[in-house]
This record gives sequence, C-alpha cells and structure tokens, in this order.
Amino acid sequence: MGALGYRPELKRTLGNFHTFAAGISYISILTGTFQLFYFGVSFGGPAYWWSWPIVFVGQLMVALCFCELAARYPVAGSVYNWAKTLGGPHVGWLGGWMMLAATMVTLSAVALAYQVTLPQIDARFQVVGDGSGATDAAANAVLLGTVLIVFSTLVNAFGVRLMARMNSAGVFIELIAAVGLVVLLASQITRGPADVLTETQGLGDGQSLGYLGAFLTASLASAYVMYGFDTASSLGEESHDPSRNAPRAILRALVASFLIGGLILLFALMAVPDLASKELSEKGLQYVVLETLGADMGEVVLWCVVVAITVCVLAVQAAGTRMMFAMARDNNLPASRQLARVSRRFRTPVLPAVVIGVVGVAVLVVNVNQPQIFSVITSIAIIMIYLAYLLVTVPMLVQRLRGTWRPVDGGFSLGRWGLPVNVVAVVWGAVMSLNLAWPRAEVYNATGEQHWYLRWGAFLFIGVVAVGGFAYYWFVQRRRTGVLAEHRAVVPPRAPSDSVS
Repeated sequence: MGALGYRPELKRTLGNFHTFAAGISYISILTGTFQLFYFGVSFGGPAYWWSWPIVFVGQLMVALCFCELAARYPVAGSVYNWAKTLGGPHVGWLGGWMMLAATMVTLSAVALAYQVTLPQIDARFQVVGDGSGATDAAANAVLLGTVLIVFSTLVNAFGVRLMARMNSAGVFIELIAAVGLVVLLASQITRGPADVLTETQGLGDGQSLGYLGAFLTASLASAYVMYGFDTASSLGEESHDPSRNAPRAILRALVASFLIGGLILLFALMAVPDLASKELSEKGLQYVVLETLGADMGEVVLWCVVVAITVCVLAVQAAGTRMMFAMARDNNLPASRQLARVSRRFRTPVLPAVVIGVVGVAVLVVNVNQPQIFSVITSIAIIMIYLAYLLVTVPMLVQRLRGTWRPVDGGFSLGRWGLPVNVVAVVWGAVMSLNLAWPRAEVYNATGEQHWYLRWGAFLFIGVVAVGGFAYYWFVQRRRTGVLAEHRAVVPPRAPSDSVS
C-alpha cells in the first residue's frame, strides 16, 4: 500500500475463499442464467447457447490481463487505479467514473432479478397488481428490488467481515445448488445436444444478417453474466496476501462460472419437455426447473436462486463502495473527505455504501412504469462496464507496445503471450460494446410507440455520462486531484548521511 501512495486503513480479514467468493458472487451463475435465459431463447432460440463459450473466451482474455494487474496492484477500486496507473489521471478518472456509474446501474439491474423468481415461487410476492397489467411486473420489480438494495446497504455499511461471511455462506449455497441443478437436469434429459445446439427456430429469417443478427442480439444474455471478476482484486486491501490470491480468485471465479453455467443452460434445453414452448421465452429457466423437477424440488432450487441474487447484490455494492472510496481518497469526487472517511467502529467506508444504495433505488424508481425495464437497464450497465474495462486494457496494450509494461517479479505473468492476449482483449471489448449498444428496437424500444431516442438510448445515456462526467473532471476536478493528506502514506524520514563533503 505504501508503494502505491496510500496509508493502510481497511482491515485485512478476508481469506482465500472470501476473495474467490467475492468474484464468483458478482458473476453469480444462478442470478445471470435465471434472469436472462428467456432473453437468449427469445432472440436466438436454443442455439443461442453458443454465445456462452464465445463470451467466455473473450472475457478470459480480459481476465488474464487483469490477473497481471491484480498481482502488481491489489488495491481497492481496482479498475480505477489500474487505469490511472497505466493511462494517467485523466484516463483513470474516466475509467473509475464509468465503472462507478455502471456499478450503480448494475445494482439496480441485479436487484430486478427478484421479480423474475419470487412471484414464480409464490404468487403473493406479486404485490403490485396481479401481474397481468402492462406495468405490473415492472412496478413490482421496483418494490422487491428496493427492499433488497436497502438490506444490502445495511450489510455493507456494517463492515466487510459481516458482508464477507454472508457472501461466503451464500456462495457456498449457490455452488452446491448449481452443481445439484446440473445433476438433476441431466437426469431429465429427453434429447441430444445436437438437437439443441442447431435449433434456431427460424429466428433471423428475413433479417439482413440472417441468424447472425438474431444471435448477436441473444448474446446479451451471456454477456450479462461473465463480468465483475475484478471484484476479487478490488477487495485486495482487505485480503491476506492479495498479490498471490487475487489472480487465482479471478480465474477460478470465471472458469467455474463458465463450466457450471454452461452445463445448466445446455441440460435445461435438453431436458425441457417442449423445446418450442412459448413459456421458455416468457418464464425462462424458472419454468424449465418447475416443469422438469416438479413443484417441490423446483421451489427449493428457486429459493437457492434467491440466495444467489441476494449475495450478488451484496458483492456488486461492495465493489462499488470500494470504487467510490478509492476515487474519493484521491480527492476525485465531490465531498471526497466525507466519502473517503473510514468508520472507526466498522473499518469500512460507510457513506459510499449509502450513496450507492440511494442511487440504485433512484434508478429503479425512475423506471417504475417501463415494461422493458429488464433489458434496457441490464444492457446499459453491461456496456459501461465493458467500456471501463477497455480503459484498462487499451492503455495496458500501449505500454506493452512501448515495452514499458513489467509484470511483478515472481507473480502472475503471461510472458510472451501477454501481447496477443491483450490485443484480443481490446478487440473483444470494442466489438462487444458496439454490439450491445446497437440501436435495436427489440432491446431499447420493444413495446409501445417507436422513438429514435429510445432506440439510441444506450449511446445517448452513456454519452451523457461519459462526456458530462469528463467535462466535470476537466473543468472542475482535475486541479484538485491528489491523495488526501489523511490517506497519504507516511514516508519515514531518511537517516542522515555519514559522508563528509
């Protein structure tokens, strides 16, 4: 910490499993697969499954770059500090700002997953209306999501140890449930993988790009799941031996999510009684579980999904809290001194947790009557995170090309593979960001009257966030940037020289 210019303030209490749990709970196998399975099937049919390994390979390239950085800079607000170190204070601020905004939107997007699961367990969870109204689901999602965010805010404010314990317990339950679900679905298989992996259901017919266009839209369902692995490093200041453990946690979280999640999706499509059922694109993976495993066992699995959603929200808010704290101690946010203050009792930055929770609820409330709330909020959150990742991988590639990048001695290193991996990571991030932001009516203006500003909603929203935020930094904040005195590392005075001039 001293080498990075910061005074150690956060309590180191997290072990190997806690670090791994932080990464895998942010990715959250059950949350992502259950929340957007319906979306993938709707736009790509069963063959959308191929987007899963494609997204994994692309994100693995990014994760490998992050592993080198995590070994060298295991610091809170990982993406912000990496971008700052590699690209300078301007790039760092923009990367941190984009990641911070994305985290707050992601918090809302993940909290919405309660609506996809709880009402299917018990109709009484549909508090607003009976679910048949045009905006019943969206309004009820806001209500359930708000309750979850309030709970997560309290847990994150009361200390990293409480958050880590709940997170680790939840991840343990999620992993057991995910592996159990793979086994249960495998026992109900009714068709072979060839019948699933080649079934497009005629989607894409009549489009200029054919099935490719439909597939690119459906890939959003996979892109949503496999990100957030940098959280394992963002908790580095609260972990034991983070330079060694953080890279391992990043890779383990991503690989485990790919393997288990991929099997869940594949076996679900192989086990569902009717592959052409409309319920697949309406009720999603929850429908498959209840239909194939029966009501009792299906509800047990769905309750495990609820646990997974809960710990995912905890992890997202924890990562966002560290990001805000990291930027604030560099005096890079309004009211930085207050935001960077660490509670003496809980040894955590309490105010950032509260601010992120309030903004997360506000994002939900603004969209209370928006029927396509799920796909719009999810898509925008993903794009901003992909862009924030690019603000790390691009300057890292520049340093590699200049020959100035050096992995930490004795730590994780890609060696001669560093340059090609970095190139693929940059190309992947740019192409996928463009794909996700493409002005598709089915994503950004799926219902109601068509409006150009809705179709271009991702470009407009992200443009305002990026340009407005950077303008604020350039004209206001950049002259104030610098580690606050109370957070600056204390450099011991040098001993006087014995030499005589």
